[in-house]
Amino acid sequence: MVFAVVLRRLRVLWTRSLTIVLCLLLTSCQLSDYRTQAAQGSQLVISTITDPNTFNFANKNTFPNVFLFTAEGLTSENGETGEVEPALAESWEISPDKKRIVFKLRSGLKWSDGEPLTADDVVFTYQDIVANPDVPTDAKEGIQIGPNKLFPQVRKLDDLRVEFILPEPFAPFLRAASTPDGILIQPKHALEKALQTKGTDGNLAFLSTWGTNTNPAEIVVNGPYLIDSYISGQRMVFRRNPYYWRKDADGKPLPHVDRIIWRIVESQDTQLLKFRSGDLDVIGDIRPLRPEYFSLLKKEENRGEFRVYDGGPWSGTLYMTFNLTKAKNKDGKPFVDPIKSRWFNTLEFRQAVAHAINRQKINNNLYRGLGVTQNSPISVQSPYYLEQGLKAYDYNPTKAKELLRQAGFQYNAQGQLLDTEGNRVRFTLLTNSNNVVRVGIGAQVKQDLEKIGIQVNYNPINFNVLVEKTSTSRDWEAHLIGFTGGIEPHQAANLWMSSGASHSFNLKPQPGQPPIQGWEILPMEQEIDRLFIAGARELDETKRKAIYADFQRLVQDQLPVIHLVNDRALMAVRDRVDGLKYTGLPSWGLWNVQELRVKNE
Repeated sequence: MVFAVVLRRLRVLWTRSLTIVLCLLLTSCQLSDYRTQAAQGSQLVISTITDPNTFNFANKNTFPNVFLFTAEGLTSENGETGEVEPALAESWEISPDKKRIVFKLRSGLKWSDGEPLTADDVVFTYQDIVANPDVPTDAKEGIQIGPNKLFPQVRKLDDLRVEFILPEPFAPFLRAASTPDGILIQPKHALEKALQTKGTDGNLAFLSTWGTNTNPAEIVVNGPYLIDSYISGQRMVFRRNPYYWRKDADGKPLPHVDRIIWRIVESQDTQLLKFRSGDLDVIGDIRPLRPEYFSLLKKEENRGEFRVYDGGPWSGTLYMTFNLTKAKNKDGKPFVDPIKSRWFNTLEFRQAVAHAINRQKINNNLYRGLGVTQNSPISVQSPYYLEQGLKAYDYNPTKAKELLRQAGFQYNAQGQLLDTEGNRVRFTLLTNSNNVVRVGIGAQVKQDLEKIGIQVNYNPINFNVLVEKTSTSRDWEAHLIGFTGGIEPHQAANLWMSSGASHSFNLKPQPGQPPIQGWEILPMEQEIDRLFIAGARELDETKRKAIYADFQRLVQDQLPVIHLVNDRALMAVRDRVDGLKYTGLPSWGLWNVQELRVKNE
């Protein structure tokens, strides 16, 4: 009898051991999943379609990114109301002439390593990182002021107070300082040395500091979570920052959830399967749910113990654009074939392409009628969004062909489009392969353009590769991509102003990149720059609206980008997740992640 009991126990032990070994061998089965929730505390399991490209805020040029969890600014933007609220700064004072702002930090702020967070870190972030000409950060455009693109003068008054002196009034400043899309405060004690050292390539060591190959234990943060571990292509694990400053209404430290598992699942279909099987707590927080998922999941809400949220139109935008640069690389080779560059820089060509794309069909077939046809570069939730009076490019292949003929293009006997020199009109269109809806849109664009004689070589590629092409190598002809939005138009200055690092359609020479030759600013870009400068310095809301109305009209008239169809903000969340505040305004559905609770099962 005793022998039998021992044998059964040995069998159980052997079975459990074998299970753990198999988990280690199979990438789809993770050891962290084998532990019980009781052993690891509360956790939220979510997903993203691509690996992070950096742990260094200054190198941030993609969404989503780790800074949604790990970093905060002086202010924050409420995802429900759009209002600017205190964050690391508990208050601020603005002078009557609007050119002096003094922020007062919260007392007792600390970094995740226990070091004090003080005014020195604020000055370091704004002066030594963002305003540093040798650091090509996306954050620059957010606080470059006036036609001379001057940075504010930043001065420490004491450990808790920082003074900003502006060259002129600057309406977007408080939002430029906000979480999650603005300037996020960085630790001077951890990064200062890297800004004083240069590598063998002549660039600052800072530019290669805190890459994704860095030991997560070395990353110092101020947000609700710190990076616990990262396995490329599999997952990131965040754990609560014990020094995070926020507390709930009862005075208990935030965040409530102990751990966040951020699984890297490139296929959206696989994400859906994992959500339906209970392996994910949320789907649609980074990018809205695919429309066909909405109807499927809506039927399963009660049985699956989750809820599908509809936040209305999403604040992001989706567009197609051509590479309009006429520049050459350091060896004198044009980034874009000069023949194709002439097509792309012909307004009638871009207008013809816009008329040839059947956006309503995209909405009907790919968005299941839930999308919204876009005609503006400004989010529909913004008070500056212009509802009427914008030029719209309705589907009209006949009009498209007329525009092409007016510009000197012609058709051969096979209906193929030729330019004035007899060259067949063809180009390569890129998009990110891990967004199934976007891949489908690109396929329809290819079909639509073939109907007006244009040959499109369609090539969906990895998202990080696409970003490298559009922000660094300039090795592309046309691409289809999304951009996050929000209340303040100037938050997209990095995309729209000619000096912006995300101004992909005519990317200016950027710090830290190889030199280029012959870059020139286009007339429409000069006017967009002027409007953005005027809009930022104007404090009268009526006048600001008029300025941004002109900006929207200019974009639709000149078509530096061709807007397509806007997503609808759809997200599914398990019933065990409490505290959600979901709208279509923020780019991220879990914008108040520090307040969420997860019920243990």
